[in-house]
Amino acid sequence: MIIDPGHQATDGVQELIREHRLKPAAVILTHGHIDHVASVVPVCGAHDVPAWIHPEDRYMMSDPEKALGRAFGAQLLGELTVGEPSDVKELEDGGTLDLAGLEFSVAHAPGHTKGSVTFRLPEGGDIPSVFFSGDLLFAGSIGRTDLPGGDHAEILQSLARVCLPLDDSTVVLSGHGPQTSIGRERATNPFLRQVAQAGEGAAEPAAPRRGL
Repeated sequence: MIIDPGHQATDGVQELIREHRLKPAAVILTHGHIDHVASVVPVCGAHDVPAWIHPEDRYMMSDPEKALGRAFGAQLLGELTVGEPSDVKELEDGGTLDLAGLEFSVAHAPGHTKGSVTFRLPEGGDIPSVFFSGDLLFAGSIGRTDLPGGDHAEILQSLARVCLPLDDSTVVLSGHGPQTSIGRERATNPFLRQVAQAGEGAAEPAAPRRGL
């Protein structure tokens, strides 16, 4: 599985495929911002695989400037070729993707974008559950909410609904930054602590500006 192949990711993806003798089954996308989808078309085309994305973010593959705001988008698009791969499939909240012998649970988690989703692999033997959080949850922070489709109150609701129920041992692989765990973020992340302590008068931290 290839998750969120962003700008200039094609060569790195190809190198890993050769090194580990892999056969890609699909590309799955946590959301539609250009830093997560810029290489979708060449990667899908090279391996004849579909791309999965939530329907509310699908337009971003063809119109990334609308997703970022005109001034911000113009700085990033430049030489990029945008568009959809030939086979696009749409994700559903609460659905399951059975791909490449893996079972990914899908959770719609709006706030960073309207169509943001997360993917989770269940615990297996000695391997803990793995949570691909996209730009919902980072080590020590969360995704920005000041771009079109972003909503700070909505991302806090997604944190409470999607992240808080997970076991502390769950490994978090996010769209930006280092690996972490739900337990570590529950204890130290000011935004996750805020939603965990809702109703206890906890102060609200300022909205971040991390990632796109």
